[in-house]
Amino acid sequence: MASTSAEQMRAWQGPALFSFGFRPFFLFGALWAVLAMLLWLPALMGAITLPTRFDPVSWHAHAFLFGYLGAVLAGFLLTAVPNWTGRLPMVGWRLAALFALWVVGRIAVLFSALIPAGLAAGIDLAFPVVLGGLILREIVAGRNWRNLIVLALFAVFTLANALFHIEAVTGGYPAQGIGLRLGIATAVMMIAVIGGRIVPSFTRNWLAKAGRTARPAPPMQRFDKLVLLATIPVLGLWVFWPIEPLTAVALLAMGVLHLARQVRWQPHHTLREPLLWVLHAAYLLVPVGAFALGLSQIAGMPGSAASQHLWMAGAIGAMTMAVMTRASLGHTGRALTANTATVVIYLCLFGAVLARALSSAHIALSHLSGVLWIVGFAGFVAFYGPLLLRPKPER
Repeated sequence: MASTSAEQMRAWQGPALFSFGFRPFFLFGALWAVLAMLLWLPALMGAITLPTRFDPVSWHAHAFLFGYLGAVLAGFLLTAVPNWTGRLPMVGWRLAALFALWVVGRIAVLFSALIPAGLAAGIDLAFPVVLGGLILREIVAGRNWRNLIVLALFAVFTLANALFHIEAVTGGYPAQGIGLRLGIATAVMMIAVIGGRIVPSFTRNWLAKAGRTARPAPPMQRFDKLVLLATIPVLGLWVFWPIEPLTAVALLAMGVLHLARQVRWQPHHTLREPLLWVLHAAYLLVPVGAFALGLSQIAGMPGSAASQHLWMAGAIGAMTMAVMTRASLGHTGRALTANTATVVIYLCLFGAVLARALSSAHIALSHLSGVLWIVGFAGFVAFYGPLLLRPKPER
Protein backbone atom coordinates (compact mmCIF):
# COMPACT_ATOMS: atom_id res chain seq x y z
CA MET A 1 0.00 0.00 0.00
CA ALA A 2 1.29 3.47 -0.91
CA SER A 3 2.37 5.37 2.21
CA THR A 4 3.34 8.73 0.70
CA SER A 5 1.76 11.07 -1.82
CA ALA A 6 4.51 10.37 -4.33
CA GLU A 7 4.13 6.61 -3.94
CA GLN A 8 0.36 6.83 -4.32
CA MET A 9 0.69 8.89 -7.50
CA ARG A 10 3.22 6.43 -8.92
CA ALA A 11 0.97 3.52 -8.03
CA TRP A 12 -1.81 4.96 -10.18
CA GLN A 13 -1.55 3.33 -13.61
CA GLY A 14 -4.33 5.28 -15.33
CA PRO A 15 -4.21 8.67 -17.08
CA ALA A 16 -1.77 11.14 -15.53
CA LEU A 17 -4.63 13.64 -15.53
CA PHE A 18 -6.07 11.89 -12.46
CA SER A 19 -2.82 11.49 -10.55
CA PHE A 20 -3.33 14.68 -8.50
CA GLY A 21 -6.24 17.02 -7.88
CA PHE A 22 -4.83 20.13 -9.51
CA ARG A 23 -4.44 18.43 -12.91
CA PRO A 24 -8.05 17.92 -14.11
CA PHE A 25 -9.53 20.92 -12.33
CA PHE A 26 -6.94 23.48 -13.40
CA LEU A 27 -6.89 22.28 -17.00
CA PHE A 28 -10.62 21.94 -17.50
CA GLY A 29 -11.41 24.95 -15.34
CA ALA A 30 -9.35 27.03 -17.78
CA LEU A 31 -10.96 25.28 -20.74
CA TRP A 32 -14.38 26.08 -19.29
CA ALA A 33 -13.34 29.74 -18.93
CA VAL A 34 -12.64 29.74 -22.67
CA LEU A 35 -15.80 27.87 -23.72
CA ALA A 36 -18.09 29.92 -21.48
CA MET A 37 -16.73 33.17 -22.91
CA LEU A 38 -17.09 31.82 -26.45
CA LEU A 39 -20.77 31.25 -25.65
CA TRP A 40 -21.23 34.52 -23.80
CA LEU A 41 -19.95 36.89 -26.51
CA PRO A 42 -22.48 35.83 -29.19
CA ALA A 43 -25.21 35.67 -26.53
CA LEU A 44 -24.31 39.24 -25.52
CA MET A 45 -24.73 40.33 -29.16
CA GLY A 46 -28.03 38.45 -29.49
CA ALA A 47 -26.64 36.01 -32.04
CA ILE A 48 -27.53 32.90 -30.02
CA THR A 49 -29.94 31.95 -27.23
CA LEU A 50 -28.52 29.78 -24.49
CA PRO A 51 -30.71 26.81 -23.39
CA THR A 52 -30.55 27.78 -19.71
CA ARG A 53 -33.22 28.86 -17.22
CA PHE A 54 -30.93 31.72 -16.18
CA ASP A 55 -31.11 35.01 -18.02
CA PRO A 56 -27.95 35.43 -20.16
CA VAL A 57 -26.16 37.82 -17.78
CA SER A 58 -26.86 35.61 -14.77
CA TRP A 59 -25.63 32.51 -16.62
CA HIS A 60 -22.46 34.38 -17.53
CA ALA A 61 -21.88 35.36 -13.89
CA HIS A 62 -22.63 31.87 -12.59
CA ALA A 63 -20.45 30.14 -15.20
CA PHE A 64 -17.37 32.05 -14.11
CA LEU A 65 -17.90 32.55 -10.38
CA PHE A 66 -19.32 29.17 -9.42
CA GLY A 67 -18.29 27.11 -12.47
CA TYR A 68 -14.74 28.24 -13.17
CA LEU A 69 -13.80 29.30 -9.65
CA GLY A 70 -15.41 26.16 -8.23
CA ALA A 71 -13.05 24.05 -10.35
CA VAL A 72 -9.96 26.04 -9.38
CA LEU A 73 -10.87 25.86 -5.69
CA ALA A 74 -11.25 22.09 -6.02
CA GLY A 75 -7.84 21.79 -7.67
CA PHE A 76 -6.25 23.98 -5.01
CA LEU A 77 -7.88 22.26 -2.04
CA LEU A 78 -7.25 18.72 -3.27
CA THR A 79 -3.58 19.62 -3.70
CA ALA A 80 -3.09 21.74 -0.57
CA VAL A 81 -5.03 19.69 1.98
CA PRO A 82 -2.65 16.67 1.83
CA ASN A 83 0.20 19.09 2.60
CA TRP A 84 -1.78 20.63 5.46
CA THR A 85 -2.85 17.32 7.01
CA GLY A 86 -0.05 14.91 6.07
CA ARG A 87 -2.66 12.52 4.65
CA LEU A 88 -2.71 10.92 1.22
CA PRO A 89 -4.25 12.83 -1.72
CA MET A 90 -7.24 11.71 -3.72
CA VAL A 91 -6.10 10.07 -6.97
CA GLY A 92 -7.42 7.73 -9.64
CA TRP A 93 -11.04 6.91 -10.27
CA ARG A 94 -12.30 8.64 -7.12
CA LEU A 95 -10.76 11.86 -8.41
CA ALA A 96 -12.19 11.16 -11.89
CA ALA A 97 -15.66 10.67 -10.39
CA LEU A 98 -15.45 13.98 -8.51
CA PHE A 99 -14.29 15.71 -11.67
CA ALA A 100 -17.19 14.15 -13.62
CA LEU A 101 -19.58 15.58 -11.02
CA TRP A 102 -18.26 19.06 -11.76
CA VAL A 103 -18.62 18.49 -15.53
CA VAL A 104 -22.21 17.28 -15.14
CA GLY A 105 -22.96 20.40 -13.12
CA ARG A 106 -21.76 22.65 -15.96
CA ILE A 107 -23.89 20.75 -18.47
CA ALA A 108 -26.96 20.80 -16.22
CA VAL A 109 -26.83 24.56 -15.68
CA LEU A 110 -26.21 25.30 -19.36
CA PHE A 111 -29.12 23.10 -20.48
CA SER A 112 -31.35 23.75 -17.46
CA ALA A 113 -34.23 25.00 -19.65
CA LEU A 114 -34.56 21.45 -20.98
CA ILE A 115 -34.86 19.69 -17.61
CA PRO A 116 -37.25 20.06 -14.64
CA ALA A 117 -36.89 23.20 -12.56
CA GLY A 118 -34.64 22.70 -9.57
CA LEU A 119 -32.91 19.62 -10.99
CA ALA A 120 -30.05 21.68 -12.42
CA ALA A 121 -29.55 23.34 -9.04
CA GLY A 122 -29.38 19.97 -7.28
CA ILE A 123 -26.89 18.58 -9.78
CA ASP A 124 -24.76 21.73 -9.67
CA LEU A 125 -24.69 21.89 -5.86
CA ALA A 126 -23.82 18.20 -5.51
CA PHE A 127 -20.22 18.91 -6.50
CA PRO A 128 -19.32 21.51 -3.84
CA VAL A 129 -21.25 19.59 -1.16
CA VAL A 130 -19.34 16.36 -1.89
CA LEU A 131 -16.03 18.22 -2.15
CA GLY A 132 -16.68 20.04 1.12
CA GLY A 133 -17.46 16.76 2.86
CA LEU A 134 -14.23 15.21 1.59
CA ILE A 135 -12.16 18.19 2.72
CA LEU A 136 -13.85 18.21 6.15
CA ARG A 137 -13.04 14.52 6.60
CA GLU A 138 -9.37 15.13 5.79
CA ILE A 139 -9.03 18.17 8.03
CA VAL A 140 -10.68 16.41 10.98
CA ALA A 141 -8.67 13.20 10.46
CA GLY A 142 -5.46 15.23 10.23
CA ARG A 143 -6.47 17.48 13.16
CA ASN A 144 -5.56 20.48 11.01
CA TRP A 145 -7.81 22.90 12.84
CA ARG A 146 -6.12 26.13 11.67
CA ASN A 147 -7.37 25.53 8.12
CA LEU A 148 -11.00 25.12 9.12
CA ILE A 149 -11.35 28.79 8.17
CA VAL A 150 -10.70 27.87 4.53
CA LEU A 151 -13.36 25.15 4.71
CA ALA A 152 -15.77 27.59 6.38
CA LEU A 153 -15.26 30.04 3.53
CA PHE A 154 -15.88 27.27 1.02
CA ALA A 155 -19.11 26.41 2.83
CA VAL A 156 -20.27 30.04 2.56
CA PHE A 157 -19.30 29.99 -1.13
CA THR A 158 -21.53 26.91 -1.58
CA LEU A 159 -24.36 28.67 0.26
CA ALA A 160 -23.95 31.62 -2.11
CA ASN A 161 -24.34 29.26 -5.08
CA ALA A 162 -27.53 27.88 -3.54
CA LEU A 163 -28.91 31.40 -3.01
CA PHE A 164 -28.09 32.21 -6.63
CA HIS A 165 -30.19 29.24 -7.77
CA ILE A 166 -33.04 30.17 -5.40
CA GLU A 167 -33.11 33.73 -6.75
CA ALA A 168 -33.31 32.36 -10.30
CA VAL A 169 -36.10 29.86 -9.51
CA THR A 170 -38.16 32.48 -7.69
CA GLY A 171 -38.05 34.89 -10.63
CA GLY A 172 -35.33 37.20 -9.37
CA TYR A 173 -32.33 38.62 -11.20
CA PRO A 174 -29.39 36.66 -9.74
CA ALA A 175 -26.78 38.75 -11.57
CA GLN A 176 -27.55 41.55 -9.10
CA GLY A 177 -28.62 39.41 -6.18
CA ILE A 178 -27.31 38.54 -2.74
CA GLY A 179 -26.08 35.13 -3.92
CA LEU A 180 -23.68 36.62 -6.45
CA ARG A 181 -22.39 39.30 -4.08
CA LEU A 182 -21.94 36.74 -1.30
CA GLY A 183 -20.00 34.50 -3.69
CA ILE A 184 -17.76 37.37 -4.79
CA ALA A 185 -17.26 38.55 -1.21
CA THR A 186 -16.30 35.05 -0.09
CA ALA A 187 -13.83 34.72 -2.96
CA VAL A 188 -12.28 38.08 -2.03
CA MET A 189 -12.01 36.90 1.57
CA MET A 190 -10.31 33.70 0.38
CA ILE A 191 -7.76 35.82 -1.50
CA ALA A 192 -7.22 37.90 1.64
CA VAL A 193 -6.69 34.79 3.80
CA ILE A 194 -4.83 32.43 1.45
CA GLY A 195 -3.10 35.16 -0.53
CA GLY A 196 -2.06 36.70 2.76
CA ARG A 197 -0.17 33.51 3.51
CA ILE A 198 1.39 32.63 0.17
CA VAL A 199 2.25 36.04 -1.31
CA PRO A 200 4.63 37.19 1.46
CA SER A 201 6.01 33.66 1.91
CA PHE A 202 6.83 33.22 -1.78
CA THR A 203 8.21 36.76 -1.88
CA ARG A 204 10.51 36.10 1.06
CA ASN A 205 11.81 32.85 -0.44
CA TRP A 206 12.57 34.51 -3.77
CA LEU A 207 14.25 37.55 -2.22
CA ALA A 208 16.44 35.32 -0.05
CA LYS A 209 17.39 33.14 -3.03
CA ALA A 210 18.16 36.22 -5.13
CA GLY A 211 20.42 37.58 -2.41
CA ARG A 212 18.28 40.66 -1.75
CA THR A 213 18.32 42.24 1.70
CA ALA A 214 14.66 43.33 1.59
CA ARG A 215 12.16 41.10 3.36
CA PRO A 216 8.36 41.25 3.45
CA ALA A 217 6.52 41.39 6.75
CA PRO A 218 5.88 37.82 7.95
CA PRO A 219 2.39 36.56 7.09
CA MET A 220 -0.51 36.69 9.51
CA GLN A 221 0.95 39.09 12.04
CA ARG A 222 -1.29 41.24 14.25
CA PHE A 223 -1.84 43.86 11.56
CA ASP A 224 -2.86 41.20 9.02
CA LYS A 225 -5.36 39.72 11.45
CA LEU A 226 -6.84 43.15 12.17
CA VAL A 227 -7.23 43.77 8.41
CA LEU A 228 -8.98 40.42 7.96
CA LEU A 229 -11.30 41.03 10.91
CA ALA A 230 -12.16 44.50 9.59
CA THR A 231 -12.79 43.13 6.09
CA ILE A 232 -15.56 40.74 7.17
CA PRO A 233 -18.13 43.40 8.23
CA VAL A 234 -17.27 45.59 5.23
CA LEU A 235 -17.97 42.74 2.81
CA GLY A 236 -21.11 41.95 4.80
CA LEU A 237 -22.32 45.53 4.31
CA TRP A 238 -21.66 45.27 0.56
CA VAL A 239 -23.47 41.93 0.28
CA PHE A 240 -26.66 43.00 2.07
CA TRP A 241 -26.67 46.80 1.67
CA PRO A 242 -24.63 47.54 -1.46
CA ILE A 243 -26.21 50.95 -2.10
CA GLU A 244 -25.68 52.81 1.15
CA PRO A 245 -23.36 55.72 2.00
CA LEU A 246 -21.97 53.75 4.96
CA THR A 247 -21.08 50.88 2.63
CA ALA A 248 -19.24 53.23 0.27
CA VAL A 249 -17.17 54.71 3.10
CA ALA A 250 -16.46 51.24 4.51
CA LEU A 251 -15.26 50.00 1.10
CA LEU A 252 -12.86 52.94 0.83
CA ALA A 253 -11.50 52.18 4.31
CA MET A 254 -11.12 48.52 3.34
CA GLY A 255 -9.13 49.55 0.28
CA VAL A 256 -6.75 51.62 2.40
CA LEU A 257 -6.21 48.74 4.85
CA HIS A 258 -5.44 46.17 2.16
CA LEU A 259 -3.17 48.56 0.31
CA ALA A 260 -1.23 49.21 3.53
CA ARG A 261 -1.07 45.46 4.12
CA GLN A 262 0.36 44.81 0.68
CA VAL A 263 2.97 47.57 0.87
CA ARG A 264 4.48 45.67 3.82
CA TRP A 265 5.13 42.71 1.46
CA GLN A 266 7.71 44.62 -0.62
CA PRO A 267 5.95 44.20 -3.99
CA HIS A 268 8.29 46.64 -5.77
CA HIS A 269 11.19 44.20 -5.29
CA THR A 270 9.52 41.42 -7.30
CA LEU A 271 9.33 42.98 -10.78
CA ARG A 272 12.02 40.68 -12.21
CA GLU A 273 10.01 37.51 -11.57
CA PRO A 274 6.60 37.30 -13.30
CA LEU A 275 5.47 34.40 -11.08
CA LEU A 276 5.77 36.82 -8.16
CA TRP A 277 4.65 40.14 -9.57
CA VAL A 278 1.49 38.52 -10.90
CA LEU A 279 0.59 37.50 -7.34
CA HIS A 280 1.13 41.04 -6.12
CA ALA A 281 -0.75 42.54 -9.08
CA ALA A 282 -3.67 40.18 -8.47
CA TYR A 283 -3.80 41.04 -4.77
CA LEU A 284 -3.61 44.75 -5.60
CA LEU A 285 -6.96 44.41 -7.36
CA VAL A 286 -8.58 43.69 -3.98
CA PRO A 287 -8.07 47.27 -2.72
CA VAL A 288 -8.48 48.71 -6.23
CA GLY A 289 -11.85 46.96 -6.54
CA ALA A 290 -12.91 48.24 -3.11
CA PHE A 291 -11.94 51.80 -4.10
CA ALA A 292 -13.82 51.51 -7.41
CA LEU A 293 -17.00 50.19 -5.80
CA GLY A 294 -16.93 52.85 -3.09
CA LEU A 295 -16.18 55.72 -5.47
CA SER A 296 -18.74 54.56 -8.04
CA GLN A 297 -21.45 54.90 -5.42
CA ILE A 298 -20.21 58.30 -4.31
CA ALA A 299 -20.22 59.35 -7.98
CA GLY A 300 -23.85 58.28 -8.32
CA MET A 301 -23.22 55.01 -10.18
CA PRO A 302 -23.95 52.38 -7.49
CA GLY A 303 -23.61 48.73 -8.41
CA SER A 304 -21.37 49.51 -11.38
CA ALA A 305 -20.72 46.21 -13.20
CA ALA A 306 -17.37 47.50 -14.46
CA SER A 307 -16.23 48.23 -10.89
CA GLN A 308 -17.48 44.85 -9.69
CA HIS A 309 -15.46 43.14 -12.42
CA LEU A 310 -12.27 44.47 -10.85
CA TRP A 311 -12.95 41.87 -8.18
CA MET A 312 -14.49 39.20 -10.42
CA ALA A 313 -12.31 39.11 -13.54
CA GLY A 314 -9.53 41.03 -11.83
CA ALA A 315 -8.67 39.86 -8.34
CA ILE A 316 -10.33 36.45 -8.72
CA GLY A 317 -9.31 35.79 -12.33
CA ALA A 318 -5.73 36.99 -11.92
CA MET A 319 -5.09 35.33 -8.57
CA THR A 320 -6.42 31.97 -9.77
CA MET A 321 -4.29 32.19 -12.91
CA ALA A 322 -1.25 33.09 -10.80
CA VAL A 323 -1.85 30.08 -8.54
CA MET A 324 -2.58 27.71 -11.44
CA THR A 325 0.58 28.56 -13.35
CA ARG A 326 2.84 28.41 -10.31
CA ALA A 327 1.34 25.19 -8.93
CA SER A 328 1.35 23.52 -12.35
CA LEU A 329 5.05 24.23 -12.74
CA GLY A 330 6.01 23.25 -9.20
CA HIS A 331 3.94 20.06 -8.96
CA THR A 332 5.03 18.79 -12.37
CA GLY A 333 8.71 19.14 -11.53
CA ARG A 334 9.45 22.25 -13.60
CA ALA A 335 11.50 25.26 -12.59
CA LEU A 336 9.56 28.01 -10.86
CA THR A 337 10.13 30.65 -13.49
CA ALA A 338 7.81 32.15 -16.06
CA ASN A 339 8.58 31.81 -19.77
CA THR A 340 7.43 34.23 -22.48
CA ALA A 341 4.15 32.37 -23.04
CA THR A 342 3.28 32.69 -19.34
CA VAL A 343 3.98 36.43 -19.36
CA VAL A 344 1.73 36.81 -22.42
CA ILE A 345 -1.02 34.91 -20.58
CA TYR A 346 -0.73 37.32 -17.64
CA LEU A 347 -0.72 40.41 -19.87
CA CYS A 348 -3.81 39.20 -21.76
CA LEU A 349 -5.65 38.68 -18.51
CA PHE A 350 -4.79 42.09 -17.10
CA GLY A 351 -5.63 43.62 -20.48
CA ALA A 352 -9.04 41.96 -20.28
CA VAL A 353 -9.59 43.45 -16.83
CA LEU A 354 -8.58 46.93 -17.98
CA ALA A 355 -10.79 46.77 -21.08
CA ARG A 356 -13.76 45.61 -18.99
CA ALA A 357 -13.19 48.40 -16.46
CA LEU A 358 -13.32 50.96 -19.29
CA SER A 359 -16.14 49.28 -21.20
CA SER A 360 -18.73 51.85 -20.16
CA ALA A 361 -17.05 54.17 -22.66
CA HIS A 362 -17.73 51.84 -25.60
CA ILE A 363 -19.28 48.39 -26.01
CA ALA A 364 -16.36 47.37 -28.22
CA LEU A 365 -14.13 47.38 -25.13
CA SER A 366 -16.37 44.75 -23.56
CA HIS A 367 -15.89 42.56 -26.63
CA LEU A 368 -12.13 43.21 -26.56
CA SER A 369 -12.10 42.17 -22.91
CA GLY A 370 -13.78 38.88 -23.80
CA VAL A 371 -11.31 38.21 -26.62
CA LEU A 372 -8.29 38.89 -24.39
CA TRP A 373 -9.80 36.64 -21.71
CA ILE A 374 -10.17 33.83 -24.26
CA VAL A 375 -6.60 34.26 -25.51
CA GLY A 376 -5.22 34.24 -21.97
CA PHE A 377 -7.01 31.11 -20.81
CA ALA A 378 -6.56 29.36 -24.16
CA GLY A 379 -2.86 30.09 -23.72
CA PHE A 380 -2.93 28.31 -20.36
CA VAL A 381 -4.65 25.30 -21.94
CA ALA A 382 -2.15 25.25 -24.82
CA PHE A 383 1.06 25.73 -22.84
CA TYR A 384 0.22 24.14 -19.49
CA GLY A 385 -2.14 21.44 -20.76
CA PRO A 386 0.73 19.16 -21.89
CA LEU A 387 2.33 19.45 -18.43
CA LEU A 388 -0.95 18.51 -16.75
CA LEU A 389 -1.59 15.58 -19.07
CA ARG A 390 1.87 14.01 -18.73
CA PRO A 391 3.30 12.23 -15.68
CA LYS A 392 5.76 14.12 -13.50
CA PRO A 393 9.31 13.36 -14.70
CA GLU A 394 11.26 10.96 -12.53
CA ARG A 395 14.38 12.36 -10.88
